[in-house]
Amino acid sequence: MEQRLVCVIILGFGFMLLFTAFQTMGNIEQTVINSIKIDDPTFQGDGYTSLAVIYALLSISNWLTPSVLSKIGPKIAMLIGALTYCFFILTFLWPQTWLLYVASAILGAGAALIWTGQGMYLSKCSDESTISRNSGIFWAMLQMSMFCGNLLVFFLFQGKTHIDNDTRTLVFSILAGLAIIGIVFLGALRKPNQSNLALDDEILDRQQGPKQAFINAARLFFTKRMLQLSVTFIYTGLALSFFSGVYGASIGFTKAIGESAKQLVGLNGVFIGVGEVLGGVFFGLLGKRTAKWGRDPIVIAGFILHIISFVLIFMNIPDAAPFGDTDEVAFIKPPIAAIAILCSFLLGLGDACFNTQIYSMLGGVFARNSAEAFSIFKFTQSVAAAISFVYSSHLGLRVQLGILLVFGILGTVTFCFVEWAVKQSRTMNSNECETVDTKK
Repeated sequence: MEQRLVCVIILGFGFMLLFTAFQTMGNIEQTVINSIKIDDPTFQGDGYTSLAVIYALLSISNWLTPSVLSKIGPKIAMLIGALTYCFFILTFLWPQTWLLYVASAILGAGAALIWTGQGMYLSKCSDESTISRNSGIFWAMLQMSMFCGNLLVFFLFQGKTHIDNDTRTLVFSILAGLAIIGIVFLGALRKPNQSNLALDDEILDRQQGPKQAFINAARLFFTKRMLQLSVTFIYTGLALSFFSGVYGASIGFTKAIGESAKQLVGLNGVFIGVGEVLGGVFFGLLGKRTAKWGRDPIVIAGFILHIISFVLIFMNIPDAAPFGDTDEVAFIKPPIAAIAILCSFLLGLGDACFNTQIYSMLGGVFARNSAEAFSIFKFTQSVAAAISFVYSSHLGLRVQLGILLVFGILGTVTFCFVEWAVKQSRTMNSNECETVDTKK
């Protein structure tokens, strides 16, 4: 097995374990916080607000991360970021309102480091012929994190309408332990063997100072292609906040589903993970073939899957479900648990279609500016996610689905425009080379 592929797999294991902890936290945070408030009326924290703080700080910090990475490199950046995730989880063992928001802010800054570092490291492990494969493998391994943590929640929350303190302590302790093991894997990462071109890029990265890294990121952001892609990034941020924080909680708050409603919060996360992993495995194993087809058919397929899920959610889950326990019903009476979980799978599979192709685009087309490109991606996505978590506390489920539909259409169209422009540019360059060879 080639050494660079080994690096991708170790990176995937580290993120899988770390995000087994965090993605499970994000899925159950609002449900757990509601239970904490019942046990301790002095606790006034809010899960949606916490997630909004995380993504707001993440968006701001992303403008600084290229400068930081130019000094410390991607591995150290990922390790520092991983420690902030572990700290956030541990704070739930001693729930305090002020500590929740402080830890959320720290995590937001750390998340910018870990994700930009990850994008830069993955780019250095890849070239144009392997970036689709490596992106798919990494994405599949990352999203396997949805299985273990949420299966744990599924069994521990079984039959519970209130998540008691002992159950919360057990869940958070296990998740913190998994996060620490993930940090160990990230610490074992090695410098990948690179081609001469990649080595030249690395030398350029070292010579580039923090100020120049920031200037380059700003310049890249205002290029035509990146501005168009930013619309796609916004949609992925809105979709991320919906399926990672809002939808699972909405299922758990829908009393008409039955006594299993709270238990389905964990199962929701599992089936989102099933969709994410299947998408990652498919595009990883078929990376060379999908590269021939192009990225646009995959993104279009992902959006069609999301449209189907939005319609089913609209029919099945009541409008007031994001706000707390409700006796309301939607158009399907009573709501069907199997349809709710099917939508979880479709949301995950559609998200994998978008994200694997975005990673492929940024790691391939913007390989020379990988740190800046991934920081812009995470900045734009995080701003959208933060805004979404803010309005999630005020807007009903149907309005939220309408917003997702509009931005999904725009994001899919703009991604296709960029992909078609890239294909046209490659065709023109190929034709120019053939003309030169003919003259020779």
